[in-house]
Amino acid sequence: MPRIAVLASTVADQIAAGEVVERPASAVKELVENALDAGATDIEVDVEEGGRTLIRVSDDGIGMDAGDAVLALSRHATSKIVQASDLVGVSSYGFRGEALPAIASVARLELLTATADGEGTRVRSSGGTLDGVDGAARRRGTTVSVSQLFCNTPARQKFLRSARSEWRAIADTVVTMALTRRDVRFRVRSDGREALVLAPAPSLRARVSGIWGAPYADRFVDVDGVLGPIRVQGLVERPADVGMASRRTFVSVNGRPVRDQGVARAVESAYKSTLPGGMRPSFILELTIPVDEVDVNVHPAKAEVRFHNRWGTERAIAHVVQRALGTEDAAPWVGRAWSPGQGNGISQPASLPLPSRSGAAEGLFALPTETPEGEDAPIVTGPGELPVEVPDLVQLRRTWMLYEHEEGVILIDQHSAHERILYEKFLAAVDGGASPSQRLLFPETVHLAPEDADAFEANADLFRRVGYEIESFGGHSLIVHAVPVPHPRFDALRCLRESLAALSGGREAATHARHEHLAATVACKAAIKAGDALSQGEMQALFRALARATLPAHDVHGRATIVRLSWDELERRFGRR
Repeated sequence: MPRIAVLASTVADQIAAGEVVERPASAVKELVENALDAGATDIEVDVEEGGRTLIRVSDDGIGMDAGDAVLALSRHATSKIVQASDLVGVSSYGFRGEALPAIASVARLELLTATADGEGTRVRSSGGTLDGVDGAARRRGTTVSVSQLFCNTPARQKFLRSARSEWRAIADTVVTMALTRRDVRFRVRSDGREALVLAPAPSLRARVSGIWGAPYADRFVDVDGVLGPIRVQGLVERPADVGMASRRTFVSVNGRPVRDQGVARAVESAYKSTLPGGMRPSFILELTIPVDEVDVNVHPAKAEVRFHNRWGTERAIAHVVQRALGTEDAAPWVGRAWSPGQGNGISQPASLPLPSRSGAAEGLFALPTETPEGEDAPIVTGPGELPVEVPDLVQLRRTWMLYEHEEGVILIDQHSAHERILYEKFLAAVDGGASPSQRLLFPETVHLAPEDADAFEANADLFRRVGYEIESFGGHSLIVHAVPVPHPRFDALRCLRESLAALSGGREAATHARHEHLAATVACKAAIKAGDALSQGEMQALFRALARATLPAHDVHGRATIVRLSWDELERRFGRR
């Protein structure tokens, strides 16, 4: 007897359904994608019991005639592609011809459709078997009703989650599509209750505001940049707001929503010196990539893609996101607390870019103010720096610098700001050379604990690059011949001891590369402290250097260096609004 047999078509369809239709949300995704491919501008989704008993998706797309309606329930029947070469650059959401027959094979399905100039058609099937075809009245478009999902596969029903969990997955699916297709109206009802109504939105920020409210949308910084052939657009969470709510991540590639851990990894790398370890930002990114550089025919549910140049794609994402985080829009506003229940008004803060490292002064760091004369006691120095206009600065409690801006009052934390400046300076030295140093008139001997001496041996070359000249002196002692001088009041030996103690303790070692960890540690210990009185000249120097930093809005621990208090907020606090 032959041991190999060809599976019956019903069995093959059910196996295929297992790949395409994992749960009710999978069916909703496939049906909504079909509606979008049909040119729909108005889509309604109704579900009952989390999609277990009913899923209905209605659209105003082009519809189908009777012949196409019946053929649509056959496997590998599609209007999207004809030959294999069509897979390169396919722009439709669906193209495999598997979704409808897969759903029909494990449920009771009714398809009601009509074209603009033809009679409507109703097609009914049960468990993959065609039950009937007849005429019906309907305006142009299509309605697909799916009832008793997995009725003929009880094992699949057994693994469905609660109705609430399945409904949550359905809502997430529709929201994902709505973020991508902002030109379409979406309406969702659950058990007869209207759960979501989204009118077409003019921008991604407006769509986010419509879904989660304007206060939530205000947590994000706009992203828009190009590196090579790749364009990256979207929204990324302001570092100061990360961790205040549940994390949300959305990625689309050429308009197709996908899951990709590499994109998340690239985004997180852009935040690496602005967030404490373990914190992960929310983001909504849209990638535009040449069609021949991405393969969409990878996953049965089309949930994943393959990039031809994975490294280049992730590099572009990290570069553009980091540049967005370097704008002043990444600095937090006082008084903007997020509440998921606050209204759906649209608020779009002005974009105020920081100057680039080349010194083009704009935004909060460039005001039409004459630079005041002050004492010339530089906190930071840099060769060939272009001038940055400096406002009148006031020091508060020997901790913050304050100045007036057209949008409100700006406060700068002097320690956090100096830490950011020194971190970028030391990191550049560690990565590519050496930092300036000053030789001591008399070398100093430093005695260390054994674990601190081990930390020095492991990082000796890196300490040399940040400006220390040190040699071992037997046992656990060191001789220091030269030290970095980031500012006149810098205590180099104390910084050395504290840095070695921090390195030997292993703090943050899991979240930073060794050289980044050292640069961050030395910067933290070397920076001016809260409580240090600064002259006007020192404040000016600090202001100029922060204006040229790559990521000026946050220090290496993720704390804000800049906080903005708007005039509107001040008026509200004083009862003037």
